[in-house]
Amino acid sequence: MKADRDKVTRLLKTARGQIDGILRMIEDDRYCIDISNQLMAADAILRKANKEVLSSHMKCCVAEAMNCEDSHKKIEELVSLIDKL
Repeated sequence: MKADRDKVTRLLKTARGQIDGILRMIEDDRYCIDISNQLMAADAILRKANKEVLSSHMKCCVAEAMNCEDSHKKIEELVSLIDKL
């Protein structure tokens, strides 16, 4: 993985903490809107971590593949991933 490991790790640990908090909110029968807001915050952090990983992948792995015969395969990987987003 070419992404900034410290940044991605920090984001994922933050998301994990938020998810733990959300679970406590559910156990404590907190207000639905408050839970939903926290779910959206955790989702935003996960998306940010994913963006960091994908950005680094395109800057390193895909850029390197453009100089060899593997370029078609790398582009297909990205197209497949974009379909999932």
